Amino acid sequence: MTHVFHRNPKQQLDFAVRGQGIELFDQHNRSYIDASGGAAVSCLGHGHPAVIKAIKQQLDQLAYAHSSFFTTRPAEELADFLQQHSPGDLNHVYFVSGGSEAVEASLKLARQYFVEIGQPARKHFIARRQSYHGNTLGALAIGGNAWRREPFLPLLVPAHHVSPCYAYRDQLATETEEQYAARLADELEQKILELGPENVAAFVAETVVGATAGALPPVKTYLQRIRQVCDHHGLLLILDEVMSGMGRTGHLFACAEDQVVPDIIAIAKGLGAGYQPIGAMVASDRIYDAIVAGSGFFQHGHTYMGHATACAAALAVQRAIQADNLLANVQARGTQLRAELHDALDAHPNVGDIRGRGLFTGIEFVQDKNTKAPIDPKQKLHALLKTQAMANGLLMYPSGGTIDGKQGDHVLLAPPFICTGADISEIVNRLTQTIKEVLPQK
Repeated sequence: MTHVFHRNPKQQLDFAVRGQGIELFDQHNRSYIDASGGAAVSCLGHGHPAVIKAIKQQLDQLAYAHSSFFTTRPAEELADFLQQHSPGDLNHVYFVSGGSEAVEASLKLARQYFVEIGQPARKHFIARRQSYHGNTLGALAIGGNAWRREPFLPLLVPAHHVSPCYAYRDQLATETEEQYAARLADELEQKILELGPENVAAFVAETVVGATAGALPPVKTYLQRIRQVCDHHGLLLILDEVMSGMGRTGHLFACAEDQVVPDIIAIAKGLGAGYQPIGAMVASDRIYDAIVAGSGFFQHGHTYMGHATACAAALAVQRAIQADNLLANVQARGTQLRAELHDALDAHPNVGDIRGRGLFTGIEFVQDKNTKAPIDPKQKLHALLKTQAMANGLLMYPSGGTIDGKQGDHVLLAPPFICTGADISEIVNRLTQTIKEVLPQK
C-alpha cells in the first residue's frame, strides 16, 4: 500500500534504488539501460562524480536563499555561462524549477513586454497542433496535445493553433523542403491576419518537437521563414527547447542549427540533467530593456527561482558537457543511432519513420508503410512496447496519439550524452528485439 499519489495509481511500480552511468537498477538489482534519460532529462547519466561534488559543496555553504533578498554565486555564474553560449542577444536568464514554469514565465513576459511598450491589445498566442509546452494551465493552453488539453478546456485561456512541421505526413511529394516551409509560414501569416496583427503577442514552437509527436525536426528554412513572418507583424518568437535544448541535438541551443535567434527561449531537462529540479527562461536585450525602462519589475515569481543548489548542480553539468566535449559525441552517436536503426528496422513492415537530431530520435509505427495508416489505437501499441522493453532491460519514452492526439504511436530515444558506440549498438539491439516481439513480422 502506497500513500504516494502516483500519476497512474492503478500501476504498481518497482523501486529505482541505484543509478550508474547509463543504467538504472531496481530493488531486485535488475538493470535497465536508460535510453530515454527518463524524459530526455538524464543527459549525463547517473552518479556523475563532478555534479555530486558540486551539490555537496554548495550544501555545505548555502542550500537556499530567497531571490527577493539575495542573489547567489551559482545563479550568477550559471547565468553568465548561458549568456556566453546563447545565440544572438539572449542575454538575460530567469531561473525556475522546470520546463512548464519556464514556458509560463515566457508567456507572461511576452504579455508584459507589450503592455510596457504601449501595445496592450496584443494578447493572442499562436502555437502548433501536436506540440507540448507543459502541464500548467498557461502552458497547457498554448500546447497542441489534444489528449492532455481536453479535460481542462473550460479552464484554459483561448489559444490558436496552426499546422505542425510534420514532413513525414504533411510534406507533399511535389514539394521541396523549402516550399513546404513556405506553405507553413503562409499558414501562420493567414492566422495572424485573421486575428489582427495588432492583437497577436507571440508564436510559440518547439525547435524539435518532443514527446507529443516523437522528435520531429523542422525542415530546411522553416524556422527562418517563421522568424520573418513574426518580424513582419511585430510578434515575438518564443522557442521551447525544454526537451530539445541543452545539447540534446548536438548544439547547446537547438535553434543554432537552424540559424535562428528567438526573442525568448525556454530550457530545462538537460540544463540540470536531473540532479536538481531547474529550468530557465532566456530573454533578449530588447525585452529586458523594455521591462527595466518601464515598470522596472517583472510581475512574476516562484519561491524556488534561482535556487542555489539547483544552480550549482546545473553549472557543474554544463561544465562537464563542455570539458568532455560531449556535444561532439552527441552528434557522432546520434548519427550512429539512426544509421543502426535504419539497418535493423527499415525492412520491418510496421516501422514507418525514423527521425531526429543528435541523441534525440523518434520511431513512428504504421499499419501500412505505403498508406502510412496508423495502427488501431485500441491496441495501445506504445504501452505494449514500453512493457516489453522494460522486460528486456530497456527504458524508452513511448506515446500514443502521434498524428492527431488519438491516432498514431511512436517511441522516443534520448540516451545520455556519455554513451559509447557499444552502448548505442546495445540500445538498438534491445529495441529491435522488443519491436519484433510486440510486432512479429509475418
